[in-house]
Amino acid sequence: MEILAFGVQADERPLIEKAFAPHHDIRCLDVFLTEDTAPIAAGYEVISTSVNAILDNRVLQTLAAGGTQMIAQRSTGFNNIDLQVAERLGLTVARVSSYSPYSVAEFAWTLAMAVNRRIVRASNRTRDFDFRLDGLMGRDLRGRTVGVLGTGKIGEAFTRIAHGFGMNLLGWDVAENPACVQLGMKYVDKDQLLAESDLISLHVPLLPATRHLIGAAALRAMKDDAILVNSSRGGLIDTEALVAELRAGRFTGVGLDVYEAEAGLFFLDKSLEVVEDDTLARLVTFPNVVVTSHQAYYTEDAVGQIIEATLANVLDYVAGRRSENVLVPAGPAA
Repeated sequence: MEILAFGVQADERPLIEKAFAPHHDIRCLDVFLTEDTAPIAAGYEVISTSVNAILDNRVLQTLAAGGTQMIAQRSTGFNNIDLQVAERLGLTVARVSSYSPYSVAEFAWTLAMAVNRRIVRASNRTRDFDFRLDGLMGRDLRGRTVGVLGTGKIGEAFTRIAHGFGMNLLGWDVAENPACVQLGMKYVDKDQLLAESDLISLHVPLLPATRHLIGAAALRAMKDDAILVNSSRGGLIDTEALVAELRAGRFTGVGLDVYEAEAGLFFLDKSLEVVEDDTLARLVTFPNVVVTSHQAYYTEDAVGQIIEATLANVLDYVAGRRSENVLVPAGPAA
């Protein structure tokens, strides 16, 4: 069987080809799955997609009409897939339920430290041989309070690093993580966490209940000099409300690896185009904001585990097996 993989990055391609080679042929494309590119999948029973693929009603209809029966998404999140439509069409949909939590947790801390210590501004200055320290003063994190929204595997890894810094630990989640409690984390309601935290990091999935979890009211509840980091999903933050608070001069720094309207932008070179997203264009102009292109997961370790899980999902589909990664339990047509 030949499998079609959409949205494959240059660094990712040799890893995918090597992993799949003993089992199935795989054709890797750098284009992302959208309504315009979906017809390319005609004739492929199994396709693999990236996190920024658009699998709405129209795309899924096109895939099913072209003979696709299985979609293996190379990510944990699946808010980009209309699962009800997929089920109605008889498609099998699988994801990667977990991979190295350290990749995202460590990158979240990279963003936090970058905005706290003004790394981007300092680097840009020294490139011009400007070695002044004006405007580069940061803060010690030891003894300050970190608020972790979402204390699953990634949130726990982030908390362990915070514990190493000697920070006071506040957590918010639907259930307490015993490992975080053992580190000294105190679970509180969201309002208390927002009001008391010097650094807030988001590690919850994007669901209807968590969309704009950090909205206008939540942003106003935060300290004026707080640091906000999001390496989870862009839709957790109301970006327009965030821009309004930044324009008012609030927050020491904001580190964003995700953006709620990133589809069609992130992972692509738009440097020679006019970006029509006014909110993003305004966001990147703030000197205390660092925006990266959804790269927190992008380590050799994590990507390798994602590819291994994706391959396992395909092999399970072919063999008629089901695992925890299957979101829509359809099966091959008889």
